[in-house]
Amino acid sequence: MESFAALRRMMVDCQMRTYDVTDRAVLAAADEVPREAFMPQSLSHLAYLDQPVPLPGTGRALMTPMVIARMIQLLDLQPGEDVLEYGGGTGYGAALMARMGTQATLWEPDVAAFAMAEAALSHAAADVAIAKGRPADRAFDAILVSGACETVPETLFSLLRGGGRLIAIEGLGRSARVKLYQESGGNVSGRPVFDAAAPVLAEFLRIPAFVF
Repeated sequence: MESFAALRRMMVDCQMRTYDVTDRAVLAAADEVPREAFMPQSLSHLAYLDQPVPLPGTGRALMTPMVIARMIQLLDLQPGEDVLEYGGGTGYGAALMARMGTQATLWEPDVAAFAMAEAALSHAAADVAIAKGRPADRAFDAILVSGACETVPETLFSLLRGGGRLIAIEGLGRSARVKLYQESGGNVSGRPVFDAAAPVLAEFLRIPAFVF
């Protein structure tokens, strides 16, 4: 079997570069952060495939590598910015953003995934803070929502500081699209940027309305 380093380089060259990921900092981070460290050893052979990987025993999954890379690229991160990954499972997205020179935090409410994240981030030596609950008295320059949302993730908008950006996948299955939001003057507006799908975040599922 090829080394993980070689597989990682193939992921960057054959998946990300061909999916319009051109930002050098994003590509360098993807080439350096060991994705296999963010999943159980029994699933490490799936680390560099072009597909999401569910995390056993949790309600989370790692998104497809090229999708998360392109989403991070669209956030236009700058070194030193405060950034948040929400629902990232074991925190691969947060680790990528930290490697790009940001101050990264992972907010993972799923208890089982939180425990896995602590071990994974330590194993990967990723400089990422981790929170089980809503970060108190914090505002972020950028937020990455790592999963599909059937409803608009409005509950996260208040965590954006002035001019902050949030990116999320809205919709399920083939109808899903990545949407980029930006805060301006106390208002948050968004625009669709590309089609992509991801495993759903249960907290952003639409609650069925009762019909008489």
